[in-house]
Amino acid sequence: MKKFFLCLVLIASLLSFSCGKKAVYPDFTVDFLDVGKADCMVLRTENSTVVIDCGEKGDGKQILSLLAENGIESVDYLIITHYDKDHVGGSAKLINNIDVKNVLAPDYTEESNEMEKYNKALNAKNITPVLMHEDITFTLDDVEYTVYAPEKDFYGEDNDNDFSLVTKVVYHDTTMIFTGDAMEQRLEEIMNIGNCTLLKVPYHARKLDNLETFISRVRPEYAVSCTSESEFSSDTEEILNKYRIRSYATCYNGRITAVSDGYDIKFSTQY
Repeated sequence: MKKFFLCLVLIASLLSFSCGKKAVYPDFTVDFLDVGKADCMVLRTENSTVVIDCGEKGDGKQILSLLAENGIESVDYLIITHYDKDHVGGSAKLINNIDVKNVLAPDYTEESNEMEKYNKALNAKNITPVLMHEDITFTLDDVEYTVYAPEKDFYGEDNDNDFSLVTKVVYHDTTMIFTGDAMEQRLEEIMNIGNCTLLKVPYHARKLDNLETFISRVRPEYAVSCTSESEFSSDTEEILNKYRIRSYATCYNGRITAVSDGYDIKFSTQY
């Protein structure tokens, strides 16, 4: 009877230890490439890769170099937030030199040399991009992506920034939001997107009238700005400091790497 009782105690102890032990998840890594006042992010797990924007013309080489360094031979999704040259510029180089399985982009037209090369590369690879009118959700390696389509088909003359696709990425207890060049109208559309662990600051951290309201709603623990020193608004810096958000910027830190273990995010920087 005594032995039986001791066995029960041992089993209970083992169960208690097992229940209290945190699960171990593979790393989910996001690289924010240092491409000046431009956006380029590579999101990767062991078996999946997503690229959000491709910087300017010439930056495609940097993306391909990062992929090669990590033995990556294909991209599951390329998300072009909008068609400004500092977002679509390096896309042709990427598409021409690696297997890109899916492309998501907004549905509007833009005329530029960068867009001409982008469309030519798509045609050469027989890729038909999904021009988004509705939100899309997909899961890769336990990482859930939701890409939010713009809600309007017109935001005003010479305003294509508000067509920006916004991507919310959930990996267990961590959430990341990538906002492209969303300006005031687009931020109003995503005010209820929910809290996040990491925010890619919209519009290269320039001043936006409702940025503080947006920040107060999403409550990020960390923020990353893809920008140049001249573009990084002091008003934006003040807002990030006010809400005690740990902030990184490519203009000060170079390439920024954020690694989620499913519970928190750790950062390493080039500088």
